[in-house]
Amino acid sequence: MERLPGFRDFYPEPLPSKDASSFDLRNYIFSKWRETSRRYGFREYDGPPLEPLDLYTRKSGEEIVGQLYNFTDKGDRAVSLRPEMTPTLARMAAASERNYKKPIKWFAIPQLFRYERTQKGRLREHFQFNADIIGETDPAADAELVALLIDSLRAFGLTSDDFVIRLSSRNAWQEFFTKRCPDPSRAYEFYQIIDKMEREKPEVTDEKLKSLGFSTGEVKEFISAGEPTEELQSVLRHLKSRKLDAFVQIDYNIIRGLAYYTGIVFEAFAKGASMRAIAGGGRYDNLVKMISDDKINLPALGFGMGDVVLADLLAEKKILPKLQAQTDVFLLIEDETLRDKSLLLVQQLRDAGIATEYSLTPAKSDKQFKRALELSSRFTIRLHLKENRAIALVKDLVQQKQSEIQPEEAVTFIRAQ
Repeated sequence: MERLPGFRDFYPEPLPSKDASSFDLRNYIFSKWRETSRRYGFREYDGPPLEPLDLYTRKSGEEIVGQLYNFTDKGDRAVSLRPEMTPTLARMAAASERNYKKPIKWFAIPQLFRYERTQKGRLREHFQFNADIIGETDPAADAELVALLIDSLRAFGLTSDDFVIRLSSRNAWQEFFTKRCPDPSRAYEFYQIIDKMEREKPEVTDEKLKSLGFSTGEVKEFISAGEPTEELQSVLRHLKSRKLDAFVQIDYNIIRGLAYYTGIVFEAFAKGASMRAIAGGGRYDNLVKMISDDKINLPALGFGMGDVVLADLLAEKKILPKLQAQTDVFLLIEDETLRDKSLLLVQQLRDAGIATEYSLTPAKSDKQFKRALELSSRFTIRLHLKENRAIALVKDLVQQKQSEIQPEEAVTFIRAQ
């Protein structure tokens, strides 16, 4: 039986086939996301993978239903697998904001699901790094979030030669739209056109803009001018103070198609690569209020970064880590009369936090040693009798050194290397 299209099986290294996904790579990516978030003072949270369908239609409209894995559950409730994390966060923040001092700085690594056409960088499920700040209106929060995004990518060995954060402002676009179109109900339609402008044929964009009373020329002129708003200037100053300004540029081509964005928006793009955006986000000051039926009014901002596009970029840049099975110690049992003593030593090493493997059943010495090499073990340990007493022979497979020690000294000896 085969897996469903657009989904992945995650195997330990070495992978059984080219189309298999690496659980070790997944763990590597997650560890970098978590470590960077920790350095920035963000706390990890999570929510249910199944939510009321209304949580998503309230934010994005009924048109999103066609992209969801939704159904009616046994309690006759309309539900959906989560396609994104921000609505869940908004719901949780609205329910519990009194329990946390502001600003709230949280991150999550949820698995998300969307029923859409699969293509390079886009599957029907993926894991996503979400980081959000809730309860702060000052642009310093926007700068903090952009800095976290930059450092999250730098943690993988990427530099300013590899990616750029393109900054824009929905406030600037809103002002541009309002001056030229008297119908505020068509603003979202306008944002969608701009969001797709770089991907659609010029004649298609031109026709859509004309239907709203705009010309492609005036839109492009506004984008080219790229006059940063006061809030964008503040973010740039913050990033320059951190010496992170080489990673950002003002680019009004970025507008973010989702209706709920209210201020600064941004996307991270790979340089010199024909890829989708690596990450994207912005300020959404009205979403918590909307989700809570106007009961809780909290400003918020955040971004999301998917694991699929990121892994593709790391592979393209040839900076993926060497992923392989690895143990600290392989304990060779060549004398079956010493198996009980060997098992005791295995347990002592493991109790001390030292990754230790051994042959579960009797096997020839060369077969056991081959297994130690397959697991990239740093050391082998073999017990042997010397003057009727068990002695541990420890071999460092990296430095090719051999030492003879007492079994009870093994933990201290291995830790000292």
